[in-house]
Amino acid sequence: MDISGKIAFVTGANRGFGRHLAAQLRDRGATVYAAARNPATVDLPGVTPVALDITDPASVAAAAAATSGVAILVNNAGSSTGSSLLTGDPADIRLEMDTHFFGTLVVIRAFAPQLAAQENSAVLNILSALSWLTFPGIGAYCAAKSAEWSLTNALRLELAPQGTRVSSLHVGYMDTDMTRDVDAPKSDPAVIAKLAVDGIEAGDAEIIADEVSRRVQAGLSSGVAALYPQAA
Repeated sequence: MDISGKIAFVTGANRGFGRHLAAQLRDRGATVYAAARNPATVDLPGVTPVALDITDPASVAAAAAATSGVAILVNNAGSSTGSSLLTGDPADIRLEMDTHFFGTLVVIRAFAPQLAAQENSAVLNILSALSWLTFPGIGAYCAAKSAEWSLTNALRLELAPQGTRVSSLHVGYMDTDMTRDVDAPKSDPAVIAKLAVDGIEAGDAEIIADEVSRRVQAGLSSGVAALYPQAA
């Protein structure tokens, strides 16, 4: 896909990885809608701020109605409550699902008609290496990302007939506010954003952005004994 001249819509674009994604698309010649719950927090020059809370269907509908001609949709908005499935607050667990699964689904459904109207269109869902691997202390996030991975695979099949390619980005920890308390190696979000937009341009169905994600993906074929030896 030639990004230059296309209209892109990026959720969670006011900071962190989403801001880098919006900047990459802008710098490659796209017209960019940068969505955030508070559009006043979008400070990236050359983009159009849009109010959006992906957990509120009315907000999603309003954002879709306020835009037109979107050919590239990037679902980046996320949450991380740090909740265990066994002991976490049910409201926090529900928030993870409402954000990563239901929020992503509602956004794609709302923008599907705009994407269908374009000769070529693309959706990029920002997933995680934790779509494939679960840490018990953050099981709610992992479960929501796993659900979003399944959603991505279903919608890549359902949207293909209208000419919309659905891609997924899998990445480990990035150096953003969401991971500021994580003591582990982190990727530069600017570098990962470039890889992500390269993947959109190339039409890649799956973008594996770092070595952590490659190792986890490879481990899936080895089953529970390899991924969770303590439970085997």
